[in-house]
Amino acid sequence: MIDRLNPILSLLEQQAVLKEKVIVILGPTASGKTKLAVQLAQQVNAEIISADSRQIYRRMDIGTGKDLSEYQNIPYHLIDILEPGERYHLGKFITDFHQAQQSIAAKGKYTILCGGTGLYIQSVIQQNPYALIPSVEGLKESLLEYSEVELLKRLQEYAAPANFQIDLSTKKRMIRAIEILEFLKLHPDHLSPQRAIDSIVIGLNPPLETRRAHISQRLEQRLKEGFLEEVYGLLTEGITHEQLQYYGLEYKYASLHLLGKLDYTAFTTKLETEIHRYAKRQMTYFRKMEKDGIMIHWV
Repeated sequence: MIDRLNPILSLLEQQAVLKEKVIVILGPTASGKTKLAVQLAQQVNAEIISADSRQIYRRMDIGTGKDLSEYQNIPYHLIDILEPGERYHLGKFITDFHQAQQSIAAKGKYTILCGGTGLYIQSVIQQNPYALIPSVEGLKESLLEYSEVELLKRLQEYAAPANFQIDLSTKKRMIRAIEILEFLKLHPDHLSPQRAIDSIVIGLNPPLETRRAHISQRLEQRLKEGFLEEVYGLLTEGITHEQLQYYGLEYKYASLHLLGKLDYTAFTTKLETEIHRYAKRQMTYFRKMEKDGIMIHWV
């Protein structure tokens, strides 16, 4: 890890990074982001804000890879802030990020934003006038039963603003796009102002075979640590299988296994494949960020 840390410290020194500038560390799953962020925080006196859309939930620890022990004595933010089953969205993340960042700046420390949810990271680096648009009451719930084909047909009925990019990568994001467009249809003059931040972005991109090996090793370790027991505990608390499947990846396939729809071998095989695909999608999104004008210093 020291081989990654030294060039980053040199880069920060060369650019004379001020404490008002947010240091971003991004990368695909299992690339070592948290460990590197902690080592950097110890060197420059920083606190860490998580940019992970699932680590916000309490008691969803093993499946989301929180690895809280890695933080050692470094304060962290936006982890364990909600109960499982509660919904979180991009606009709330932006608001929470700015509150945390202002709190860190008031202490005279650097801010490190660390995570793999590219949409979250991009939306605080570049102003997104649509991110803070509120949900239309009841609309999301009414769309959950729609298929992706039906959602696409619904999206095509709107006259979207020229600068609004519709993300069709997941059903959840298609529903969010409909929410935004429906709100703008009802309130055509409404756009929420946002604050831009100054940032320097560092990307981790391990070789493909290394990444794949780390993903496989980490999944095996999480299963040994009791991931399925964690999921069973959530179910006994009253979290539904539908809610678990909403969180995707580990929780989705654990739910299908516990429902008897996948045997253990099929569960682990399918989940490992999907995590590899997820890492590939993360890298695709990071490349999109570069095309959108964000400079990423790859390590």
